[in-house]
Amino acid sequence: MALAQTASTTKAPLVLIVGDSLSAEYGLRRGSGWVALLQAEIDRQGPAARVVNASISGDTTSGGRSRLPALLRQHQPAVVVIELGGNDALRGLPLTMTQDNLNDMTRQSKAAGARVLLLGMEMPPNYGTQYSEAFKRVYTQVAQTHSVALVPFFLTGVADAPDPLALFQSDRIHPNEQAQPIMLRNVWPRLRRLLAPR
Repeated sequence: MALAQTASTTKAPLVLIVGDSLSAEYGLRRGSGWVALLQAEIDRQGPAARVVNASISGDTTSGGRSRLPALLRQHQPAVVVIELGGNDALRGLPLTMTQDNLNDMTRQSKAAGARVLLLGMEMPPNYGTQYSEAFKRVYTQVAQTHSVALVPFFLTGVADAPDPLALFQSDRIHPNEQAQPIMLRNVWPRLRRLLAPR
């Protein structure tokens, strides 16, 4: 029985998460982040899939772009979830660079036969309305250009909650453990559709 379960698990489609600290359990207990909760949700509801978390705290779209080819070769994912871009904005990197990197990661993933889910981010109001709107459009444009699935704002219900600080760690940047199920709920409906048979 154990051998059969192992074989079945091995054959299950693989979901590759390429993200930054929001997906890498920064400041959280191991196993309490939204990616770990995603695997538990898949195990509970199906369809069968394995989740590999290749997220690195502090990563940018440039870092993700450079790491992706090896990750695609190693894991041969059925779905790639791209959760990057927030650190680009925090470091003041050009939006054109962020968009180019996300475009390339999406192209690479599709060329490898994977479906893509892009997790959009938004910047706080103190960045200015013009910049915030332009940053948000980056994700929309990438998703439209490549006809891939998009979660418009990964932190819906967290960053825009009535008392958002209640859902963040003391640094006011990283969501706390209570926020992780909300983040999962933002992702799961779209991801589940991508796991359906073609």
